[in-house]
Amino acid sequence: MFNKRVVIAIGGNSLTPTDNSNWIGSQFKNTRTSIESLIPLVEKGYSVAITHGNGPQVGIALRRVEETRDKLPEVPLGVLVADTEGSMGYMIEQSLQNKLFDKGLKIPVATILTQVLVDKNDPALTNPTKYIGSFYTEEEAKKLAAANGWVVKQDADRGWRRVVGSPKPIDIVNKNIIKQLLDQKNIVIAAGGGGIPVYLDEKRHFEGIDAVIDKDMASALLGNLIGADELYIMTAVNKVSLNFKKPDQKDLDVITMSEADKYLNEGHFPYGSMGPKMKSAIMFLRNGGKRVIITAIDKLVDAIDGKDGTSIIQD
Repeated sequence: MFNKRVVIAIGGNSLTPTDNSNWIGSQFKNTRTSIESLIPLVEKGYSVAITHGNGPQVGIALRRVEETRDKLPEVPLGVLVADTEGSMGYMIEQSLQNKLFDKGLKIPVATILTQVLVDKNDPALTNPTKYIGSFYTEEEAKKLAAANGWVVKQDADRGWRRVVGSPKPIDIVNKNIIKQLLDQKNIVIAAGGGGIPVYLDEKRHFEGIDAVIDKDMASALLGNLIGADELYIMTAVNKVSLNFKKPDQKDLDVITMSEADKYLNEGHFPYGSMGPKMKSAIMFLRNGGKRVIITAIDKLVDAIDGKDGTSIIQD
C-alpha cells in the first residue's frame, strides 16, 4: 500500500532555461535539479503524479511561430501546448528515470499527453489573463503587442508579458488511464502546462481550442479525480505571505481553507501571482483533498514535515 497519493505541481519557471545560448541543455539541467526534491517522496512510498507549467516555453514557441509565419506553416496555440507538454514531459521523465536508476529504484515513469475539457463559451476565452512567454519592459511589450496583435499586461512587479485566454478546467479526459497507471505503481507526468484544452462539439466529439489552462487549477482537478490526498504547489517563494513585500508582511505557516478563502477575498493574493494557486488550493480541499502545501521546490521535504512552506488544511 502507498503511504499517500500526491500531485506535485512544478512551476514552468523552475524548468525554464537560464542560459539562452543553450536553451535545451539549460532546461535539462534545471529539470534535473528540480526533480531532486521529489526522490525522497518516492523513497517513502508515495504514489506520485507530477504536473508542470509551461508559460515561458509555450510563449517562446508561439513567438517562434509568429516570427516565421511568412516562411513556415503556422501552428495554433492549442497544438503548441501539446508540443510543450510532450517535450517538457520527456525531459522530466528522462531525468526521473536516470535518478531512480542511480538510487536503485525500479519504478516506471510515464508521460501522458492530457486533454482537459473546457467550456467553449467560457468568458475567460475573450478576456485574456494567462501570462505566457518572456518578460519585457513596458516599452518592449507594447511595441511587440502593436506589431503582433498581442494583449500584454504587467505581471506583478516582474515586468510585462503577453496574456492569452485561460478557461476553467471542467474534466480530465485521460483521468481513468492516469489513475490506472498510478494504481499499478507507476509515476505519472500529466496535465503538463494545464493540459491540452478541448471542448465537446455538437456531435459530442472532442475539438481543440486555442488557450492555456492554469496548471494549478488543472492540478487541483486532477488531484480530486484520481483520489489524491495532498497537492503540492511549487512556486518561487518558501511561504505564502499576507501584505507581500510590504513593511507588515506576514508569512503563513498553517492556515485553514476558510482562512485562505477570507484572505483571497480580501485581496492578499493577486491574480498575477499567488491568486490562482490559492484558488486551486481551496478547490482541491473543497472537493475532498486533505492538505495543500505551497512552497519552493527545494523546500518541499521540509514543508511536508511542517518545517517550512505554507500548509492549507481542512477546517
